[in-house]
Order: sequence, then C-alpha cells, then structure tokens
Amino acid sequence: MSEPTAAWFAGVDPADRDAGVRSVRDGSVAEPGPWPTNAVESSAVSDEDAYYDWLHEVTVAATERAAREAERADDRQLIHVVRAMDDCRRTANELAERVTEWAGTLDDDPGSGVAYARRLRDSESEAADESVRSLAGRVVDVDEEATALERRIDRLAPTVAPNLSALAGPILAARLISLAGGLEALAKQPSGTVQVLGAEDALFAHLRGQAPSPKHGVIYTHEAIRETRPADRGSAARALAGKLSIAARIDHYSGDRRPELERELADRIDTIRSRDPETGADDGGETDV
Repeated sequence: MSEPTAAWFAGVDPADRDAGVRSVRDGSVAEPGPWPTNAVESSAVSDEDAYYDWLHEVTVAATERAAREAERADDRQLIHVVRAMDDCRRTANELAERVTEWAGTLDDDPGSGVAYARRLRDSESEAADESVRSLAGRVVDVDEEATALERRIDRLAPTVAPNLSALAGPILAARLISLAGGLEALAKQPSGTVQVLGAEDALFAHLRGQAPSPKHGVIYTHEAIRETRPADRGSAARALAGKLSIAARIDHYSGDRRPELERELADRIDTIRSRDPETGADDGGETDV
C-alpha cells in the first residue's frame, strides 16, 4: 500500500486551497494509491465524499491557474499583439475608405488612404467638414496604434523565438506563431503545414477539387519567395518552410541561437535561383524534387 506521506494531501490543511493547488501541481508519485481511504485514515478528511469534494476543488483551481499562466506566456502575448496590430490596420484602412468617400463630396482635391486622412485631420481649410476631420483623426489614431504594436512585435518576437525571427523577420514569425496557435504548436507542425499556414481557404478548395494546391501561405511575404521567379517559388517555399520548422523546434525545445540556419537557407535559395530557366536544373545539374 502507498504511504499516505506520498499523497498530494499529506500535510495540507483542507482550508488552505493554495497549498492544495501547489501540492497537486508540483507533487508526483511512482504509482497510484488508495488515496480516498488513506485520506480518511490519516484524518485529512472526515469521509470519502469530503475527499472527492476537496480533490475536485483543488484540481479545478490548479487547472485554472495553469491556464492563466499559459495565457500570460510570452508567445501568447505575441499572438495577442500581432492580432491586435492586424485589427488596427484593417480598421484604419476601412475607415480611411469611408473618409475618402465622404470627403470626396466636399474636397476639390481628394486623396485616399491613411495619408489622406492625416492630411484632412491637419487641414485648416473651411471646406473640411468638422465630422470628416474628426473621423480622419480616428483613422490616424488607429493607424498609429498599429505602428506602436508593430514596434512591440519587433522587440518581443526575438525573445520568444530568436531563430524563427532571424529567419522570417519578427512580423512574419509572429504571424506564423499566431496562425499555429502558439510556439509549441508551430514546433510540432510538419514543414508542409508551415508552408501553407494562412492559405487554409485555398487548401480546402483544393481538397474539394475546386482549385490547385497552394504553394505557400503567409510565408509568401518573405523575400526568399517574393524575389524568386514564379516558376521556382514552389521550391523556394519548401526550402523556407523546412528551415522555419527547424527554427521553431529549436526555439521551443532549446532556445539557443543557430545562425547557421540563415546561412543554409541563403545557400539553398541561391541554388534555386541559379537554375536554368529552360531546364529547371541547378548549375550543378541537380533538380528539386
């Protein structure tokens, strides 16, 4: 029989929920024991029903605390920041369109976008309607908030995922972590999945037989793909996704910097770009499969 001293409730006052939570979260035993009986015999509780009530209370509290800690983790904060930045950008652009339409009925020299909203906000012309100018000011405020959030991503992403940020840049690294649902989730994704993150609609259309297979998702914004000729972008996307997957795993499981990943990616992209456009072969005669 397991000794009561090995149980989570040993030496814990039932009235001290925090102590019970710490014991549940931090304790461990080699094998289970007759804990309800032991709890009663050791006078920790009056009966088995009281034991199960207590166990339920502390395990629920321990789970809630673990969930709060997980949500406050740096990668979760990074997800909130990048999503907030995207929301601000989208809202600013949508409101800027409204400002453009409205101001276009009043302004003889209309513009467009956030830059035009900024011009209207700062305008002293009598032709600028007060409400239009006020709305334009909101557009500028939201856009400036997005810029401030982007600067925070630039600072935070390299501390959360140093290798991923070095390879992808802080913004793309944050987007990948957000799309995957966290750094751990991203680290567990195969490179093929990383390659098409952000292209889920196109992927599902392909699976339904309504579209070709997507070559890439949000990683398209990376210069390794964007600056590669279209015929070779599929190969570049596979090479980039492979290195990003490795970087995410290193960041999650060890956290040490691996500058060689950047050199290896640069070498592979150079090889892909050096192919003969006619044959698809590298200078050394190798083709990407």
